[in-house]
Amino acid sequence: MTGDKSDGSAFEGLKGLSAAASSFTVGLKYDDISAEALRIGRRCILDGLAVSLAGSEQPLIDVLDRHITRIGGAADARVIGDAGRRVPVHLAALWNGSAGHAMDWDDTQLAEGPGRPYGLLMHPTMPPLAAALAVSDLIAVETGRPVSGKDFMVAFQAGFEVGCKVAEAIDPDHYMLGFHTSGTIGTFAAAATAAKLLGLNVSQTAQALGIAASMASGIRAGFGTMTKPLHVGRAAENGVTAAMLVREGFTGSEEGFDGRWGYLAVAGRGGDPERINDRFGRPLTIESPGVSIKPYPSGVLTHPSMDAMRFLMEENALTPDDIEEVTLFAGWNVLAPIRYEIAKNELEGKFSFAFLLSAIILAGRAGKTEFTDAFVGSDACQTMQRRVSARFDQNIEDMGWDRIRSRVVVKTRDGRTIERWADENYRGSPHNPLSDAEVEGKFRDCALGILDEAATAKLIEAVWKVETLSDATVLYDLLSWKPSGAAVS
Repeated sequence: MTGDKSDGSAFEGLKGLSAAASSFTVGLKYDDISAEALRIGRRCILDGLAVSLAGSEQPLIDVLDRHITRIGGAADARVIGDAGRRVPVHLAALWNGSAGHAMDWDDTQLAEGPGRPYGLLMHPTMPPLAAALAVSDLIAVETGRPVSGKDFMVAFQAGFEVGCKVAEAIDPDHYMLGFHTSGTIGTFAAAATAAKLLGLNVSQTAQALGIAASMASGIRAGFGTMTKPLHVGRAAENGVTAAMLVREGFTGSEEGFDGRWGYLAVAGRGGDPERINDRFGRPLTIESPGVSIKPYPSGVLTHPSMDAMRFLMEENALTPDDIEEVTLFAGWNVLAPIRYEIAKNELEGKFSFAFLLSAIILAGRAGKTEFTDAFVGSDACQTMQRRVSARFDQNIEDMGWDRIRSRVVVKTRDGRTIERWADENYRGSPHNPLSDAEVEGKFRDCALGILDEAATAKLIEAVWKVETLSDATVLYDLLSWKPSGAAVS
């Protein structure tokens, strides 16, 4: 049973970030979303499904599979990769979100506020997308009526916007002092999406966000382990759980973001909600300042440097045997999240410039094939990593954190020194976006060895027309290597 559409008298007169986020979520309609935001939304959904499919075969999903099997429970919703499997709705969200962040290949929100490091807010697609898939399947089971593609898109956009605006509102110290925003703020994105699909009213949606505020977690100590993707899985799981609890009558604060004991004050040393309260949907963050769709499965702050290495190799016709030494120079916004001097496995490799640049040197690319324990641990990769180092550069630091800046210096075995600056308008950013064809190509890379070309083509076609689908959860079948036989309509 969904919630009453009325606001509820208890909510009347309340102001602040909680009220703004809840009112926006409940009030958002398809016609409110611009054509450009819808276009980018389809790209983000296709990209999110791509990285989720690739992540569904990562080792951490095998562990989650055993954990979820042991728990058991209601057959509410399917999971990405296996349309024949049904699990409790919150655990489906956990699976989907963890798979989507397993390779650290999901998109990145751009910051626009002062003092916020460029590209360092949150991964905005996976928490609401994981929640939307799980809750849509639950609704179909409970009511016998599928969630349309149009309603799916609206709920996704609502959660995407709530997460991004809250990330802008909270003090930047939230991330800089160690919280992982995709795990913390992502919880609110998932809660808003779930609340929208469940039809909660404004008061109920505020309470769902208030409950989510007591569940939002994730610290950066987990980077380089299975715990980092678990943050996004738990964000989706906890957001769904918060909305489901409210639907059943559980109560929570309607001002979970606000005041002395609200989330912004407790987890972020405050923030600037007044700058955000009147800006939900004005414009949608997905449109401006936009979102980066990643060309590489690692943190977006590493991508300009990886491209610089790639272009340097190509422009100078260098081979791995030509490389004597590589030094990357950057400021702390780029270097601080990079934890591993030498990566021993794929998870550490995402946070090691030695590996990231070595992959480009050795393979000329860094995709699904290179981000494996076998490639990282190979003799060639381990040897090359020891020729690569990263150094802090005060001059680059003084340029500010409004862009991702770095330069790569290569010394060759024949005595040359070659330097290249990273392009501030890096590939995948809103300033230099991947083309639709490149996003499709990324999906094909992610689907390699999982889906055949015919199934891949069907999925891509379905996402480009997602709002016309009579049942959005057909996406589960198209993503599955164990299809249950549903057809696109």
